[in-house]
Amino acid sequence: MTNSNGKLSEEKVFKDPVHRYVHVQDKVIWDLVATSEFQRLRRIRQLGTTYFTFHGAEHSRFNHSLGVYEIVRRIIDDVFRERPFLNEEERLLCLCAALLHDLGHGPFSHSFEKVYHFDHEEFTQAIIVGDTEVNRVLKQVGDDFPKKVAEVIAKTYKNKLIVSMISSQIDADRMDYLLRDAYYTGVSYGNFDMERILRVMRPLEDQVVIKSSGMHAVEDYIMSRYQMYWQVYFHPVTRSAEVILTKILHRAKQLYKENYNFQTEPFHFISIFEDKLTLKDYVKLDESVVTYYFQVWQDEEDAILSDLCRRFLNRNLFKYVEFDPSSQMMKMMELRVLFEEAGIDPTYYLVVDSSSDLPYDFYRPGEEEERLPINLLMPSGEIRELSRQSEIVDAISGKRRTDHKLYFPQDMIEELPDKKKQKIKEVLDI
Repeated sequence: MTNSNGKLSEEKVFKDPVHRYVHVQDKVIWDLVATSEFQRLRRIRQLGTTYFTFHGAEHSRFNHSLGVYEIVRRIIDDVFRERPFLNEEERLLCLCAALLHDLGHGPFSHSFEKVYHFDHEEFTQAIIVGDTEVNRVLKQVGDDFPKKVAEVIAKTYKNKLIVSMISSQIDADRMDYLLRDAYYTGVSYGNFDMERILRVMRPLEDQVVIKSSGMHAVEDYIMSRYQMYWQVYFHPVTRSAEVILTKILHRAKQLYKENYNFQTEPFHFISIFEDKLTLKDYVKLDESVVTYYFQVWQDEEDAILSDLCRRFLNRNLFKYVEFDPSSQMMKMMELRVLFEEAGIDPTYYLVVDSSSDLPYDFYRPGEEEERLPINLLMPSGEIRELSRQSEIVDAISGKRRTDHKLYFPQDMIEELPDKKKQKIKEVLDI
């Protein structure tokens, strides 16, 4: 039942562990949640392989997407209620873009993208404007409404204020994933005072600004993000699982190109391997499909593929040591030779993995990946960039931190004859 203005006859709620409730009053939102493309997000974890390290991290992109929607809804309907700056269509545009911003994520998200050169944002836009249930629901608002939603996600929409609520250095997406990921991993690093931040947000021309009295809450948010990246998102055990996952995906594609005779035909992967992936094929992919193939590939005759799949499914992960690419490349070359002599393929079993994050940056015109700054609204009405006021933020602003690890299968090394084993251990310094 709906009213003539597109509202549900009574408000619907989702019980949420982070925001307590997610409120839905608009029929278009309720209908979008019910689409097959959005329901698919239940079958894609928010944090990829992080559950190998933090066993509670089983939450999905579905509940994160609802959380981002709820934060944007609160900003528009509650925080900015007395400051009307959006018409009803733009209000719905904000809500729909927030809800759908992660629609194009694939299974194990970033690992899958990296191996097969996908861009989840491009797939998100393709689902929104393509022949999909989501597109048909959005067209109930207007024929050009799907295109506008896709433009917000692509950050090309003319009203930058709308874009900034969903994609900036302090946006609903980041606020939800920090709080949600902290909750499900059981860590305290990601917690910050979101209520305070929402109270001090103000809409200003083409961006959301923060009242200067709320600066310390924003400092807390930025430090939370910094800590979450290094303590959770870049955890070396999680990265070990990602390395193995990545190598499985590479190996399967390599075998297919070599006309290897799979015992179980990898139907869901064929269009990927042949670079003919359609949108219809893509939305059939989720983590249950990929995990099914890992299960059956354990029994493949190819020793590398079966071993890597067993490792991933049974959490028999690679060990790691610190690695400095600038000074240890000779060591890497020596190890590759030793691995080959020992019958261990270094392409799959000796891997350098790098993680890098920039916790906050201010706008520098002309630089790659220009970042819109977080701006403070001073009592005088002047706008000042955050790091100019905050010593804490200034200390980490623009400073990219990078970490390198060298991953290897210690159990395989231990099974080698003593002489070969000792030589590899000496070079690895383990």
